[in-house]
Amino acid sequence: MSESLPDLLRAPGVLFDLDGVLTPTAEVHMRAWKSVFDEVFAAWNIEPPYSDADYFDYVDGKKRYDGVASLLHNRNVEIPWGDVDDAPEAETVCGIGNRKNAAFAATLRSEGIAPFPGSLALLQVLKDAGVPMGVVSSSKNAEEVLASAGIRDFFTVVVDGVVAERDHLASKPAPDMFREGARALGVDPSVAIAVEDATSGVASAAAAGYSVVIGVDRGAGAEALRAAGATVIVDDLARLLPTATENA
Repeated sequence: MSESLPDLLRAPGVLFDLDGVLTPTAEVHMRAWKSVFDEVFAAWNIEPPYSDADYFDYVDGKKRYDGVASLLHNRNVEIPWGDVDDAPEAETVCGIGNRKNAAFAATLRSEGIAPFPGSLALLQVLKDAGVPMGVVSSSKNAEEVLASAGIRDFFTVVVDGVVAERDHLASKPAPDMFREGARALGVDPSVAIAVEDATSGVASAAAAGYSVVIGVDRGAGAEALRAAGATVIVDDLARLLPTATENA
């Protein structure tokens, strides 16, 4: 990479998004969303058809129900919000979100998940150096994903979709979740580092005042991540290893 990379070993705290940053679960999410929205769009004659661009523009990084509402609003479709306990068959925002979650959970439990090799290597380097780390994820499945991937013990703090709902934290791109992550980790955002792959997450960290926001380009696009507030762009967390190891 030609741009200067931050020295994560000197950071008082690093907050990571999960899906697409630490684990390839973003791909599982994408497949689950496509399956559900293809079905919904066909049943309701919604045009234009669902695409991967819709995932990145309206769903990626947001809390599940907010993503459903955002995409349907883009298609000028308004349905009842419903309740978090709605059955997956319910024609509500929550019902559609729950249908997607059922598809995601089934895949996760049948196939399992492993962290990206570069991400795991970086986590180990930071852990060995004693750098405090946390996860800020909109997913309500974050704890299960972390456990399945075998990386839960790297983090002292997990601010996920369950915490966001319990504490009434606004969905990314609002600053609430990354602000809470820094508070829980005991660090000031102005000297902390955030690592995100979604434009909504990058915008959330930037709005929360993080000094460094690393955008991991797993498909959102470098330009979009930088426009959202990323100060550094990498395509894999392994890119950050030379900085870490050279300064160890």
